[in-house]
Amino acid sequence: MEIFDDLLKFTIVDIIDVILVALLLYYVYKLVKGTVAINIFIGIVIIYFIYLITETLQMKMLSKILGGFMSVGLIALIVVFQQEIRKFLLMIGSTNFSKRGKFFKQLKFLKTESATETDVSAIVNACNKMGTTKTGALIVFERNNNLDFLTNTGDEMNIKVTQPIIESIFFKNSPLHDGAIIIINNVVKATRVILPVNNEKTLPQRFGLRHRAAVGITEKTDALALVVSEETGQISYFKDGKFVMFKDTQDLTHIIKEDLG
Repeated sequence: MEIFDDLLKFTIVDIIDVILVALLLYYVYKLVKGTVAINIFIGIVIIYFIYLITETLQMKMLSKILGGFMSVGLIALIVVFQQEIRKFLLMIGSTNFSKRGKFFKQLKFLKTESATETDVSAIVNACNKMGTTKTGALIVFERNNNLDFLTNTGDEMNIKVTQPIIESIFFKNSPLHDGAIIIINNVVKATRVILPVNNEKTLPQRFGLRHRAAVGITEKTDALALVVSEETGQISYFKDGKFVMFKDTQDLTHIIKEDLG
């Protein structure tokens, strides 16, 4: 009966509280999904539940040890999830409420059918063709994190994505070929964009500036990056600052669609 009494006392503020907690957990999950951090996150949750059980059962020694771990848990979370926290804060900080309602556009689960799906097949086919002629290219897919701070370093565009458009932008004699392009919702948002470069010496020697820029932008944001090497013509795909393996162009197209979905 006490449970029903508590339910009757449930107010609109409690409903808002539950919704906000659900949103927070959703974004935490989105940030760590598909990364090593998801296993660490699960481990922390398990330890927390064990701590609650030991407290309930009054297992003093184990409870004290786990309690000590939980007391420094916040600092540990900041250290372990440094990259994910940075991405989350970047998403919040880069939100522009006064420009096109970007905040709500970033909430993917609120995305309406009016959002145009990116033509990944056309982009991958363009990269494949550019690879045969060893035409260098760097393509960035914007996701949750707003990349307007990078758009300002290049030329703002509003061009629908097609295979000929992508190929013409990176054509060696094109004035737009230098730098990266940013794509969102099947639109080339900007060209000649300057990206932050990862200078870690641990990266393979075969990685040139384009590859290091792809690692840099995917480390600092949740963006995805495609690189066509000017030296070898090889296509490389980066997510979360890491090189993603794929079998062929069809598999690559499928992976990118999944990551954008």
